[in-house]
Amino acid sequence: MLRRPRRNRQSSAIRAMVEETTVSVNDLIYPMFVMEGQNLTTEVKSMPGIFRYSLDKLLDELAVIQDLGIRSIALFPQIPEAKKDKYATESHRQGNIYLESINAVKNAFPEICIMSDVAMDPYSADGHDGIVENGQILNDESLEVLAKMAVAQAEAGADIVGPSDMMDGRIGYIREALDDKGFINVGIMAYSAKYASAFYGPFRDALDSAPKFGDKKTYQMNPANIREALVEAELDYLEGADYLMVKPGLAYLDVIKTLNDNFNIPIAAYNVSGEYAMVKAAAQNGWLDGTRTMVECLTSLKRAGSKVILTYFAKEYAELVK
Repeated sequence: MLRRPRRNRQSSAIRAMVEETTVSVNDLIYPMFVMEGQNLTTEVKSMPGIFRYSLDKLLDELAVIQDLGIRSIALFPQIPEAKKDKYATESHRQGNIYLESINAVKNAFPEICIMSDVAMDPYSADGHDGIVENGQILNDESLEVLAKMAVAQAEAGADIVGPSDMMDGRIGYIREALDDKGFINVGIMAYSAKYASAFYGPFRDALDSAPKFGDKKTYQMNPANIREALVEAELDYLEGADYLMVKPGLAYLDVIKTLNDNFNIPIAAYNVSGEYAMVKAAAQNGWLDGTRTMVECLTSLKRAGSKVILTYFAKEYAELVK
């Protein structure tokens, strides 16, 4: 045999030398949860190792995160039920916990990139990503609320805003609103192919943001569709998105590859809460090696074409490779 592929696998040095895909901590964005109160840290039961933090504790944790080399976070708020209403007015009220947190993080850790979340569901009494009338999610009327949120987050110090709502036309609407206020350098990471997935359950536990009725299938995508992802991504690209995201990640590696093959801007993947929880639960039961599985999952997302990976494994991975 002239050709023996095993020759390139015979030692760890050779395997490392010919390795085609490498995950760097620089590729990762760490999702974190902030809540009202002081000196509070509560673990998300369905996401072992992931916590909600009051702002003071969030800042303490960020010092650890930064020392590990993590340079980007995605921040999500848990909002008390009493502050939720039909129009998500708390989402853009100056002084709310979320805007206060963005500002405090940026002041304390100016080198950390903050990605914000632009969606109504954490603040909505209905738990949906848009204004609800007679059981219908209103698209165009919701855009004004989303734009107000994005501008308020940019004013607070967000480097990248992340519209996760899946309303039609929101990228262009938000881009125009940001530019009109002078925030031409604030990026937009569009949740372009966000699927109506069963993998979001633990995240909704973390934020108490599950819809109060129905589901999100009239605005999030059908998991069976891939051509539709190209339509959504093309619209977001033309409307000014700086990144195109696929969410979830592991069950949609083909979608990640398709977007990467068709667009010359960075493709992001969200390694979502349910994907994280499955690995953690199996590892806790001794059914698989949690560390090796984590690395394999992240590598697969990178190999498929993700330049950016949002993952709850970010801290654990940074500890592993440090």
